[in-house]
Formats: sequence, C-alpha cells, structure tokens
Amino acid sequence: MTYQELTDQIRKKKSFLCIGLDTDTGSIPPHLLAEEDPVFSFNKAIIDATHDLAVAYKPNLAFYESLGAQGWHSFEKTVSYIRSMDPEVMIIADAKRGDIGNTSKQYARAFFETLDCDAVTVAPYMGEDSITPFLSYPGKWIIVLAITSNRGANDFQFFTSHEDKKLFEQVLERSSTWATKENLMFVAGATRAVMLSDIRKIVPDHFLLVPGVGAQGGSLEEVVRYGMNDHCGLIVNSSRGIIYASRGMDFDLKARESAMEMQQEMARMLTQAPSTTSVHP
Repeated sequence: MTYQELTDQIRKKKSFLCIGLDTDTGSIPPHLLAEEDPVFSFNKAIIDATHDLAVAYKPNLAFYESLGAQGWHSFEKTVSYIRSMDPEVMIIADAKRGDIGNTSKQYARAFFETLDCDAVTVAPYMGEDSITPFLSYPGKWIIVLAITSNRGANDFQFFTSHEDKKLFEQVLERSSTWATKENLMFVAGATRAVMLSDIRKIVPDHFLLVPGVGAQGGSLEEVVRYGMNDHCGLIVNSSRGIIYASRGMDFDLKARESAMEMQQEMARMLTQAPSTTSVHP
C-alpha cells in the first residue's frame, strides 16, 4: 500500500478510522464462546459490520499470542478474512517488535511474507539495524513508537538531552532518516494530543497512528486540531470503544453504530480541513 493509496482510501471512505482488534475471550459476548473459534467468530462479525467505515484494522498480537497456537491461527484467519472482504484496507500488526538485525529479519518475514500484513509497529530502542530488515519489503510500512498514550511514557520518552531535546524528539529526527513518508509512520498517543503540534514540526508529512481515542480518554477533536496535515496524515485507532460497545447478541450492530459515529465526525473534520487534492475530491 502506497502513501497515495492510503490517502485515496481516506478520501473514498471519508474516514481515517482504524479499528483495533484487541480481542479478549474474557470480554467478547458469552454466546460466542461456544463457537469452534470464538476469537475469529467475533473478529469476523466486527469486520463484516465495519469494513466500509474503517481504513485500517490493527490486531494487537498480545491477545492472540496469549492463546498459543490456536490464537495464532485465529490471527492468520483474521488477516485473510480482512483481505477477502476489502483488499484496500490496511492491516497493521500491532506487535511492537525490535531486535538485532537477524531476529528482526525473521519478524519481518513473519508479518510481511507469511501473513501479508501491510504494516507492523516497531520499537526503535535498539537502533537502525533493528529496523532496517522491515524496510526491504516494497509497499510495506513500519510504524515507529514515538509518544505512547500510557502513563509510563513519562519514564523515558520525555528525558531531555544536553541539546535540550526530548527523547521522543530524537527518535523522530533520527528514525525519519531511515525511510520516507512512503513507508514510515509514527505512533503518537491521543492522550498527549497537544504534543502532536511538536511532532509535526519534525515530521510534517508522515502519517501518524494515533491510539487512545475513546476508552483511554483521548479527544478526536484535539488530535485533528494539532495533528492533521494537508493530506490528513492521521490514522486514529479505537479498540474497546468500538468492539466492546455491547456484549449482547447485537454486539456487531452496536460496534457499527460506534464506528459510524466516529466516521461521521471524521467526515465532518475532513470537509473542514484545508482543501487539497489528496483529502478532497
């Protein structure tokens, strides 16, 4: 998926919504637990109900790996099903990988060859050689952690160097030299939306994957105010606020209602954004 193809999807669907498939067997509707594969049955219903509203899905690997081989199989089936329903939707493996080069090469192979995901989240702490293997796949993306939405982000991400630069700023500056806006995004948590304006000073054209809107309390309006660029440049993720909108038999319908509410708000914001050929017809 290219940068232009992603912006085309945003324009076509009037949406920059990513739905996080953080599928927890302890939270899905109880009636699905009788299914042969409860995780996939839940994901399939969510995808059926929302694929016309979302430009991306983001399965969080922890919820699949915790179930062993069956969970990995559910993840594979989910990726394949998304592809069959809407080949143009971006599939983001939220894996937060990052290791020495030879190990990262195998991670890249897993997500980009075996599974055919479009993007994978990566941790940049080990430096360029831990990220490079992911960049050898044309049309695939890496999404580098910059500012996260959790409380523990304060432990390291805001350390200031002798040059008076915060650690996350140094991560942005250095990692933006490893790739281009065509295959590199950054994670920027919605609960720190005001800092998106600082991020935009460093990476004005790159896409930002923004978690934390919805259940974590992030504001979509603030994310757009501080983070949107002339090409939109945002993929805003909501997980629990959409997929767990109901635990009843109508869970898929309620998920659609929640997703549509966000999509309609995004459509309004895109209409009000600076007019560009990338965002507007």
